[in-house]
Amino acid sequence: MSRPPSRVSARRRWSFLVAAVALALAALFVAGCATFPDNGPREWREKPDDGGPLAAPPRIPDQEPESERPPPPGQQGGTPMPDGCTDPDPQVVATCLSPLSSVIVQPDAESALVAERPTGRILRVHKDKDPQLVATIPVDPSGGGLIGLVLSPSYAEDQLLYALVASPSDRRVVRLVPGDPPTPILTGLPRSGDDSGAIATGKEGELLVATGGDGSLGGKLLRIDTFGHPFKGNPAPGSPVYSSGLHSPGGMCVAPDTGAIWVTDRTPGRDALHMIRPGPLPEPAWTWPDRPGVAGCVAPPGALVIAERSASALFLLHSNAPGTFTGTPQTVLAGVYGRIGPLALAPDGLIWLGTTNKGAGGPVVSSDDRAVRIHPPAGSGGSGPE
Repeated sequence: MSRPPSRVSARRRWSFLVAAVALALAALFVAGCATFPDNGPREWREKPDDGGPLAAPPRIPDQEPESERPPPPGQQGGTPMPDGCTDPDPQVVATCLSPLSSVIVQPDAESALVAERPTGRILRVHKDKDPQLVATIPVDPSGGGLIGLVLSPSYAEDQLLYALVASPSDRRVVRLVPGDPPTPILTGLPRSGDDSGAIATGKEGELLVATGGDGSLGGKLLRIDTFGHPFKGNPAPGSPVYSSGLHSPGGMCVAPDTGAIWVTDRTPGRDALHMIRPGPLPEPAWTWPDRPGVAGCVAPPGALVIAERSASALFLLHSNAPGTFTGTPQTVLAGVYGRIGPLALAPDGLIWLGTTNKGAGGPVVSSDDRAVRIHPPAGSGGSGPE
């Protein structure tokens, strides 16, 4: 009869997992030599091309032989199971939350605001501190709840927040002033019957709102100012519509260096990644025929990171120019935290994520749902519990 793995062995396996994930994330900032031709939509290929320095990406847990692969957290032989809301994973910042729709890292890079979709609560989370309630927005969970949250473009001066929410009659953008009830600034957005939709801030200080559904403001990328008025430079003067043709947007991110706007979209035939331009939606920059449930994204320099919610993983693309990709895509964190929804890029370059496991019909651990901060490697060995 074999003995169960020791606690030391479990910790070593978890250190291996963290180091492997960190290595893959560090590759975001390494330029590749092999380049995909820029000739339209691109699809994931299971087997990398032969040859080239990036043809064989760093080995990650998904690619290890079964005998060497560390089990996901919570399984026998992996890191210890969470005990109630106490999670032994050192990357986890906050636990026992409702499913998260947004994670917004604060300027200090040590704390974040998280938005709970079904409850409308906004909480400030910090490692080793209890979450602090910031505000509660009345929302209709059946229409999508609290769909998205962003900081004001001038947050350092005004401390304002903007949220995309579902009400019993519509979806709307509201402004949050500390201590005051939410103020609607744009109403009448369609209730699409799912959790689609996203909100972000652009490089020029505008608010960007991705909508699903039908109608004059459905399936659109809207570009407005902080009072809800159409932003200057939209294709049609007096209209908030900047681009059209979306189906069920799962997330949106703006590249801090180039200002490129990226939206993930879920359609009946495939999932897609679009780089938004004024006017009709362009052809996708990337597609997923297997429909892994694309959700949030971040765009650090030279890369794109997309959450695959149904696949419970992150998908990494290297980029050398807006709309073009290099090297071999990578899938990391597969199955480690369950369903990943929102992503956020911190001022210090770390990536924060939120999970959406409760009520999703999949595995749930006692500490779900969680806000997690992924660390790059320290030196050459990564970081993790001793």
